[in-house]
Amino acid sequence: MTKVLTATATEAAATTRPRILVTGATGRVGGAVVARLRAAGVPVRALVRDGADRLPADVEAVRGDLGDPASLDAALDGVDAVFLVWPFLSAEGAADVVDTIGKHARRVVYLSSAGVGAGDGDGRDGAGGAITMFHAELERLVEASGLEWTALRPTGFASNTLGWVEQVRATGTVRAPLASLARPLIHEADIAAVAVHALTTGELVGARPVITGPERVTQERQAALIGEALGRPVRFEEVPLEEAAAEMRAAGYPAELVDAVLPAQARMLDAPEPVNDEVERITGTPARPFRQWAADHAADFS
Repeated sequence: MTKVLTATATEAAATTRPRILVTGATGRVGGAVVARLRAAGVPVRALVRDGADRLPADVEAVRGDLGDPASLDAALDGVDAVFLVWPFLSAEGAADVVDTIGKHARRVVYLSSAGVGAGDGDGRDGAGGAITMFHAELERLVEASGLEWTALRPTGFASNTLGWVEQVRATGTVRAPLASLARPLIHEADIAAVAVHALTTGELVGARPVITGPERVTQERQAALIGEALGRPVRFEEVPLEEAAAEMRAAGYPAELVDAVLPAQARMLDAPEPVNDEVERITGTPARPFRQWAADHAADFS
């Protein structure tokens, strides 16, 4: 009798849990959201264009493309909430995607940017200019959709320093501009923890929480902490902004991205990003320091 009651209770609990669709599920943040939902026993589905083999076997992967809203219906069927990562540098087509989500789900949690709140409300004056403009437009769309919504506004991602991997492996030296730029970079696991809270509880509906790492760390110090995690020195060699911009363009980065990111970072020298305890307030656990992120990702740099 006990086994039957336990099984029935488990099945009943499962029916009350949301089925959540995660976009960007093979990326750093989306992957961390998937992992946290799995650990909590919440049914999760991943929207993928390719790379389904990189997902755990028990995660349902459904093919679809945010650039083609008509391809999303199968992935959204039976879904209660969506974690939305927008992969493009403009909001073109986003209205159709949000409309499609609204036909199936009741809640959307959008991964936005702290830069949106730094400007005049349309993202034009926020850090990153062109980038924050599309985030601001996506926020407007989800807020007007009739869905329950949350817009997460993280500061810089610690995982962006993975752009240094090849340099660290080859030379042990990071060549980049702005050695003294100090930012409260946030661990993707902390973004995921807040996202899952927003997806599975009602506590962040209608909120735009700015979430940060626990302290500002200069880029020079970030390189040193990566070296500590590797057990060998990693140096930071500062290069002029103009040289860095030329190298980014030569590497194939879109001009609008280069023109947005580097000037925004330079402005942060005099107007640094805020540091707050929102991650701990929302999740009950303090945000992870960059030292922890470096230790967690040492294998990526090895």
